[in-house]
Amino acid sequence: MRAGGRDVEGVAGVASRGVLAVVVLVGTLLAGAPAAEAAQSEPPTHAVRPGEAADGQIVNEISFRLDQNGVLHAQERITFGGGGPEEFTRTFLVRKPYDTEHDRKYEVVDLTAQAGDGSPVAVSTTEHETTLDATLTVAGSGFVIVDYKVLGAVEGIGERLELEWTAVGGYSAPVDETTVVVDAPQPPQALSCSAGEPRSSIYCTSSDMGGSQALIARFLQADLDAGQTLGIVVGYPSGTAPSTLVLDRTWSLASAFAITPGTASVFGLLLVVLVGGLVVLIRIRGRDERALRTEARLGDHAPVQSGVGGNLRFRPPDDVHPGQIGTLIDEQADVVDITATVVDLAVRGYLCIEELPHERFASIEWTLTRTGRRGEGSLLPYEQLMLDALFHARDTVRLSELDEEFAHRLAGVRHELYRDMVRLKWFARRPNRERNQWTTLGIALTVLGVVVTVALAVFTRAAFTGLALVIAGAAVTVGAQYMPAKTRLGSAVFAHTAGFRAYLLRARVDDIPPERRVQLFSRYLPYAIIFDNVERWARILAAAGSADPGEGGLSWYYGPQDWGLDDFADSIRTFTLTLSGVISNTRQFRALG
Repeated sequence: MRAGGRDVEGVAGVASRGVLAVVVLVGTLLAGAPAAEAAQSEPPTHAVRPGEAADGQIVNEISFRLDQNGVLHAQERITFGGGGPEEFTRTFLVRKPYDTEHDRKYEVVDLTAQAGDGSPVAVSTTEHETTLDATLTVAGSGFVIVDYKVLGAVEGIGERLELEWTAVGGYSAPVDETTVVVDAPQPPQALSCSAGEPRSSIYCTSSDMGGSQALIARFLQADLDAGQTLGIVVGYPSGTAPSTLVLDRTWSLASAFAITPGTASVFGLLLVVLVGGLVVLIRIRGRDERALRTEARLGDHAPVQSGVGGNLRFRPPDDVHPGQIGTLIDEQADVVDITATVVDLAVRGYLCIEELPHERFASIEWTLTRTGRRGEGSLLPYEQLMLDALFHARDTVRLSELDEEFAHRLAGVRHELYRDMVRLKWFARRPNRERNQWTTLGIALTVLGVVVTVALAVFTRAAFTGLALVIAGAAVTVGAQYMPAKTRLGSAVFAHTAGFRAYLLRARVDDIPPERRVQLFSRYLPYAIIFDNVERWARILAAAGSADPGEGGLSWYYGPQDWGLDDFADSIRTFTLTLSGVISNTRQFRALG
């Protein structure tokens, strides 16, 4: 609401001057020319005589004086016809919207009150987000005089100064008449007012500037209900007083995340740092790709060599065991690595797997038996722990009997597999710890980014820059799975393993003499589990055993009475799936890391 929109030259001003001219003309006719001349000779006045209130009515006369420093001095005379209530609350509007990004703030200071006999009246104030409630302890007084000052009511607009203030922010009871008079060092040039419910655009009952020679602006509003407001705007010549406008930036989603050259620069810088880190990681991880191109062929051949007497013996690339290969490939000691290790221990003679007779409407069951083979002391630490986890002070166990205690002991197996990665110098640090550290860092960075973004959104317009931290944190959290980087040696072994996998996928059975096929192909099987090629090699192994009856079947896997090698492929596939399910359902392997 600004005076520029409703000038005194408008309809209200013209009507007011017309009424005043009629009153003067009638007074002249009744009182005679001498009285008229006396009236015309009186100088302009700044005084307003207070009105009277009938019983049960409340009347308020408000006098404002704008000083040369832009401070608005106020005095209110609140008259209670027939005596006032115990308490009366007068509300001040101290904050209101100014534009899309700011609120206008006012400050009410030096608030005091006194009764008609000059005794002080207690005033208690309560601050709200946009209002200030002043509760007066009237205690039946006929009238109360309230004094206060208003800061921030003056604003310079172009060539004019504008005083804008909600003269009445609300009463606690209906007020029959509110009169407002505004005095200033210069005569007013324009005025406007509104009354009714908050933010109402309905014009007040009446307003005028008292004629071209007057120094005051007058406003009148009848019948203000409890909570209703009366706002005034008065325009003055530039230089009447300095501007005291106080603006406070308001929060909005658009302004909080405004994209400015500054916020865009910071956001871009953070992303450059992030992208730079990813480039470094890609270069480190690219070592695996380079190794594959140059060294994979070294592992792409039959994993055998001549032994004593010219007999072929199994020798995988770099002498790596299935569990180690699985951990090296995906940098995690997971379910398939444990499953392949159990089958490998059976193939090497440290335990036997027996498929029990099938019962109708019952799941297939297996019994694992520890053989007590000599040489267990030469097993790798994780393999020894694997045997202990399976049997734990017993020699025979059913697959269905593996429980949470088994899962608890598997934690040691995984721990040793990760230790092997460092002991063999395939990784500089344990991949699970490095992955967890980066995951923790990513989560912490994401949370920090959210906190910083919220703080920036509340207190600044630079919340956009905080999103870079959130993006960086999310990227680090996701990228943590790829952070463990193999050493040069680890990349070479990885390449040899890839070559070995390529051989197993296309190997020819004729490469191995018939009398050695069952033994050697059995050794291939755990690696085929790692490479997800178990069914093919199980069928090859079964075919090799059937073609050589002298071998007497498998020494590490036994079936029911009516079971034959033709059933081995289905049996070993079902066994590995069942064992993987048992391991997956344990607490230790519900979350891989």
